[in-house]
Amino acid sequence: MSQSSIYEFLNTNKTHFQKTYKEGLIFVVEDNIQAYKLNDVAKFLGFESFVLPDFAVVFGEDLRSYQEELLGIFNTLKEFYQCKDKKLLFAPLHTILHKMPKLGSLQGFKMEFGMQVNLQAFKERLLYFGYEFVELVEVSREVSIRGDIIDIFLPHLENPVRISLFGDEIESIRSFDVQTQISFKEEMETLEIPPAFFNLDSLGYERLLESIEENLAKEEVQDRHNSLVASFGLWYLEDTQYLFQKYPCKLLPQALRLIPEIIEFKEQNPQVLEEISTFDVLEESTNYQDFDCKFNQLSTLLTLHKDKKIIIISKTQSQLRQAGIIPSEHKEYEFCLDKDYGIWILGKELLILSLNTPTRQKRKIQSKILIDELKKGDYVVHIDYGIALFNGIIQANIFGATRDFIELKYLGDDKLLLPVENLDRVDRYIADGGVPLLDKLGKGSFAKLKEKVREKLLVIAEGIVALAAKRELIDGIVIDINKEEILLFQSQSGFVYTQSQKRAIEEIFKELSSHRVMDRLLSGDVGFGKTEVAMNAMFACFLSGYQSAIIVPTTLLAYQHFQTLSQRLSDFGVKIARLDRYVSAKEKKEILKGLQSGEIHIVVGTHILLNVTFKNLALIVVDEEHKFGVKQKEKIKDLSTNIHLLTMSATPIPRTLNMALSHIKGLSELKEPPKEKLAVRSFVKVYGDSLIKESVLRELRRGGQIFYIYNNIASIKHKKEEILRILPTLKIAILHSQIPKQEGEDILLGFAKGEFDMLLCTSIVESGLHLPNANTILIDKSDRFGIADLHQLRGRVGRGNKEGFCYFLLEDSISITQEAKKRLLALEKNSYLGSGGALAYHDLEIRGGGNLLGEAQSGHIKNIGYSLYLRMLEEAIYTLSGNMREENNVDVKLSVRAFLSPELIASEALRLELYRRLSHCEDTKNVYTIAKEIEERFGQLDIYSKQFLDLIIIKILARNARISKIFNYAEKITLVFLDKQQETFYAETKDEEKVLQAVLKKLNILSK
Repeated sequence: MSQSSIYEFLNTNKTHFQKTYKEGLIFVVEDNIQAYKLNDVAKFLGFESFVLPDFAVVFGEDLRSYQEELLGIFNTLKEFYQCKDKKLLFAPLHTILHKMPKLGSLQGFKMEFGMQVNLQAFKERLLYFGYEFVELVEVSREVSIRGDIIDIFLPHLENPVRISLFGDEIESIRSFDVQTQISFKEEMETLEIPPAFFNLDSLGYERLLESIEENLAKEEVQDRHNSLVASFGLWYLEDTQYLFQKYPCKLLPQALRLIPEIIEFKEQNPQVLEEISTFDVLEESTNYQDFDCKFNQLSTLLTLHKDKKIIIISKTQSQLRQAGIIPSEHKEYEFCLDKDYGIWILGKELLILSLNTPTRQKRKIQSKILIDELKKGDYVVHIDYGIALFNGIIQANIFGATRDFIELKYLGDDKLLLPVENLDRVDRYIADGGVPLLDKLGKGSFAKLKEKVREKLLVIAEGIVALAAKRELIDGIVIDINKEEILLFQSQSGFVYTQSQKRAIEEIFKELSSHRVMDRLLSGDVGFGKTEVAMNAMFACFLSGYQSAIIVPTTLLAYQHFQTLSQRLSDFGVKIARLDRYVSAKEKKEILKGLQSGEIHIVVGTHILLNVTFKNLALIVVDEEHKFGVKQKEKIKDLSTNIHLLTMSATPIPRTLNMALSHIKGLSELKEPPKEKLAVRSFVKVYGDSLIKESVLRELRRGGQIFYIYNNIASIKHKKEEILRILPTLKIAILHSQIPKQEGEDILLGFAKGEFDMLLCTSIVESGLHLPNANTILIDKSDRFGIADLHQLRGRVGRGNKEGFCYFLLEDSISITQEAKKRLLALEKNSYLGSGGALAYHDLEIRGGGNLLGEAQSGHIKNIGYSLYLRMLEEAIYTLSGNMREENNVDVKLSVRAFLSPELIASEALRLELYRRLSHCEDTKNVYTIAKEIEERFGQLDIYSKQFLDLIIIKILARNARISKIFNYAEKITLVFLDKQQETFYAETKDEEKVLQAVLKKLNILSK
């Protein structure tokens, strides 16, 4: 009943609030959800109100994975301290238990246009402020200084800022885009630079570091300096205070009830909790009450209370229209528009009602892991010469001109120097399992291998194309998608659809109503709401009087989908059944009868469904198609020749393949997580009994379950005994690949129904699993996993609306390799959602391709690597679907010194990334865009970099003019065309600049 109580309290105290609480007032609330609800009421009543993030930590804990909360706390506190109006702070109980920095520690300094900057002093100041110095600024609290360009990502801004100096004077301040690294147009006059952590000078900084190091256990996995301040600075900062000792506080009853539970937990300071429990408790309102508002009962509600003052809050006009309320026709209501408050209060004389959904968006922190980066020693595949080791960029002098080359090492220490402008001929080698064999240069065996694979691929592509052509000719069942009930169904989902969900539903609806047969693939990370999208389609079919079936590979998925569908659809009169091996013979008979007569509208089941007769089936939804066998897949194909088909998959499909397939199959992707999904907290910890005990109990106390990943089948039973020694009453189930399939399914189903507390298993916790109640995962010997696997495993938890915890366990932090340590710390920082995209797009993407094509392909893939395999498949599909694309690689041999200069771009990794992007450019516009970006990021282009960009432009123009080779001897220049004809012309002099000018001029004429 919290909204009504706060409304009554603030409304009665509004006039003399400033007098009574001139310092401000703090409300101690249960959690963030409550804080936001109350914050809406306070803002509605015209108060300046602030919300502190929920900060459930223990004193002394490593705060590396709580950086987002810390940012929020520091920003909010600073605003609250500086606000002069009647102000309120909503602080979750967990947050207020800890001492917080005073205003002095959060103050920053100003920079303005035309100001003089002493770069050395500026660098030092930023170091003490806690900023991290990097080559490329990507996430909050990072800074990069290159010559006279300063890039800095301030904690309180959405975008990083680029400050350009002229000498030591500021000549421009503009924000820029992280992804493209290009500045926005608007200049800023002044810029406030707050501390990344605390406002310290050199003395304060040293003192803080000393005090942290004295208190730290030796075995913490740590690097010194700023990461220490990030991890432990808050605990040992001198200038702090308890907020409740400085400001008057009121306690909400829900927070009061939480106190004994926290005391019992024995992790927080009991004196602090005792003191908080003595605060005034906010009394329940006698005149008002909170109520729940169902969208479909809106008109009844408004009629029922028509004699009261009614205030309607709505973010948009279209929400009002959807609710059937037109402001001009309802003069008796008061409207509060353009506000996203969610307030539902009912009083004797008053009704406040919001049409907004009560959900909050969280900011996501961007990723720091570039999987695309090539490192020395990586395996790569050259499209003509096969598998090699990548050995970095080297400069060499060829034909009297200095150029950058990529060095590739082949079998027997043979080397190939590849001009950087041809980097697009090389892809990273990725395939499942094992180390690849290097190819030998000049033996032609790779070409033979490619030919063999190409023949196989043409057969696959033929199948794909033929099926699509057949579907084109058939008339599809037409579904009416404009029914009112669909909107009602959507509004009752309890959350706001993401942009990509809305787009996917639109695309599906368009096809269902189009007279053609739909064949669509819906891909998206687990928990991104694929089922919700599919339910829209099934519901539309039901409203048009047709049946739908959803086919899944395992009984567990059948059980889960059945639960979800029943929950969402049964209110609308949809009859749903489930068919799998757990259904008794008698029930099965009933269901089959119901499907034949049409009284069952939707059925969920395993492959048993493939042999069932329906009355009027319109839509088949297939989940996790790649887990079905070949025969079952064939059966689905036959079934769906004239029935709409929607396939769902949690592995993303490679982008390149997307293009080729889009001629044949519709593709919809869900790219962002639902709004209320919380990121998973990740910790890198050394294994210890107390840690296991603490993390397991923490989960059990909130009624959840635990995954324990242990990758050794031989000693897994022994591991179970070890855990039982620590926690004797724990109910543990064991699962690994040697357990028979049916038994494994029973164990998983039992776990899903809550019969066990912990699932101790090898890393077979499959990707499609949706176990919203298991929210802690412990990964044993985590340094032995690859980054994509770890990310996949972490994605198993935090599926519901609870926060997930992931512990990467190590045996000790001494013997772990540098590489593994880097990998784990990176994961610990990147727990934001959908980082599956950034992180594992690579690995997954690639496997996604495999799934489309069936398992038989893995042998070929191993020989040539996935990326080349996909490239060839794409070509095969284009060839057969009559959209031929020519592969024309131009050989440019001009004696000009051309490379991106290391003086301009010092970091090899950044140069390589730019070379890669330039080599992939298809038209000259892209090249100019990248050139502009280089100037912005690194300063004025020097002559060699300019000439390199000219070479890339020459390559593109030549490709369009059907030229295969360009070379020069002094001022004589020769073009060789694809049809073997030649043309020779001359530059004014043999000067490099003149040669380039002449070639560009000639190509421009040819391309016209």
